Amino acid sequence: MSLYETVFIARQDLTAEDVDALSNKFAKIITDANGKVQKEYWGLRNLSFKVKKNSRGHYILLKINSEYPAVAELKRVMGFNEDVIRNATFLVEEHKDESYLFQSANAHDYKAGKIAAKKEPSKLDLVIDQFQFDA
Repeated sequence: MSLYETVFIARQDLTAEDVDALSNKFAKIITDANGKVQKEYWGLRNLSFKVKKNSRGHYILLKINSEYPAVAELKRVMGFNEDVIRNATFLVEEHKDESYLFQSANAHDYKAGKIAAKKEPSKLDLVIDQFQFDA
């Protein structure tokens, strides 16, 4: 089986429950074809420019371990769904544990404040903190 990552942007006016239902619907397409899916919710973010009259969108990452026909079906279904503004699918060699944009596993937990306020600083954050900038 191949590894894929799919990022899609859902409309800004969807509730957290709607976003979770949408991502679960897409995950079910993959799991029905004997694939595995991990979901990451990246939050409601501003878009650089308006897309389909939306200036913001819910970003969701699906880490997929499946055969290509299931991924092709997922792309087809996403293309017809009115709640999806944009989507992109990439073939990857390996999945990272968590992306640096990771907010929570699903939108409902993020909205309910069930996630930690701040994670431990990364190595990059520690290096940047060592520098002093003079104005």
